[in-house]
Amino acid sequence: MAEYNKLTEELISKLQEAAPGHILTGNDINEDYSHDEMPIYGKSAPKVVFMAHSTEEVAAVVKICNEHKIPVTPRGAGTGLAGGAVPLLGGVLIDITKMNKILSYDLENFVVHVQSGVLLNDLAEDCIKQGLLYAPDPGEKFACLGGNVSTNAGGMRAVKYGATRDYVREMKVVLPTGEITQFGATVSKTSSGYSLLNLMIGSEGTLGIITELTLKIIPAPKVVASLIVPFENLNDCISTVPKLKMANINPQALEFMEREIVLSSERYLGKSVFPQVIDGTTANAYLLVTLDASSENELDDLIEQASELVLEAGAIDVLIADTPSKMKDAWAARSSFLEAIIAETKLFDECDVVVPVNKIPSYLEFVNKAGEECGLTVKSFGHAGDGNLHIYQCSNDLEEAEFKTRVGKFFNLIYPEATKCGGLVSGEHGIGSGKIKYLVDSVGEVNINLMKGIKEVFDPNSIMNPGKVCCLLDGNN
Repeated sequence: MAEYNKLTEELISKLQEAAPGHILTGNDINEDYSHDEMPIYGKSAPKVVFMAHSTEEVAAVVKICNEHKIPVTPRGAGTGLAGGAVPLLGGVLIDITKMNKILSYDLENFVVHVQSGVLLNDLAEDCIKQGLLYAPDPGEKFACLGGNVSTNAGGMRAVKYGATRDYVREMKVVLPTGEITQFGATVSKTSSGYSLLNLMIGSEGTLGIITELTLKIIPAPKVVASLIVPFENLNDCISTVPKLKMANINPQALEFMEREIVLSSERYLGKSVFPQVIDGTTANAYLLVTLDASSENELDDLIEQASELVLEAGAIDVLIADTPSKMKDAWAARSSFLEAIIAETKLFDECDVVVPVNKIPSYLEFVNKAGEECGLTVKSFGHAGDGNLHIYQCSNDLEEAEFKTRVGKFFNLIYPEATKCGGLVSGEHGIGSGKIKYLVDSVGEVNINLMKGIKEVFDPNSIMNPGKVCCLLDGNN
């Protein structure tokens, strides 16, 4: 483990000189800074919080921390689910939420230039007003764009438009040494050496701090509609996904959910949107399909084609949400899954494995059996179009220590099975501090050592977000 120093009053004074009025200490530090949205991975308070306002300020603070070997934790809105923004060693937490300006649009090159603290929701709404679309659509709309990029967030529209990585053209970065650099350019392709840009995407703040981004935008589709498609069983539900793709219907979003999570969401919202029993048949799984097109006629044709296909594939019915209010209700239910779990559950944990689409039914059958074996309630949903599954373990009866023991046993069953299926540990939430062991087991020693080597080149003093992604705090740095 790297050797770190403590923040003395003298060092805190230096930080205050570098960023006057933007340094918080003591009782001025909000308790929220000690955890993200998955507090099961523990809490740890920072000694100092720096409310960043400019790239130059960030560079000055990071340079001081590097010179004195003070651990630094970058943080956006704190909406992560893997402990990635938790300051495990105290030190300095750098909050970038005040760097929240949409700086400019370049409509000739279809890009937007933003500070990394801009919220996903704010950029999405600003684009729509101009007839544009920022296509990445992670479930947490009030996350910062810098956080999205740092975890390569995917979201619902990834099946058609791709994940966050596909929309990052350029970024301004403060390296762990305090140097400021640019990665990428406002171009759509490159063959210009190693892709440092892509190394930063998904690195979860372990290689540097992203302060500005240039992001690809596209013209917004003219018309959009969603289909709620209930099935009697999960196998028929998921087996329909490749058929929709092969038919060239090209859905914007293609989500699946099991019955239990839908019921939780509807209890939370106090509104029933997804049909439970249709003509005497109970729905145990659902597809939520969004289609977009350039005209009403084209959209109507897609809806008709998709409806015929899913009914032939075993769907019980098709409900069409083709007005703003109907679509809002359908997607409000989908977007409220996590909030519903939090509202109903004392203890919970989550994994977001990604497996080949055709492996989803058999993998979830394995997961559900593992949950029963471990004495856990399991609620699952996810992105049927790309195989990214969100699997929650829930309990209202267990003590925390016993819950963690059972979840550990559960993970030791389902993560190796995901690897066996040809999958990976995380599709979009990242590794943080909570999933390092499973990443090591999944990708192997050779790949982990390559990651550690990259980390050492970027961050020789290992100050940047220690204890995350590939660096355990047990001497294995």
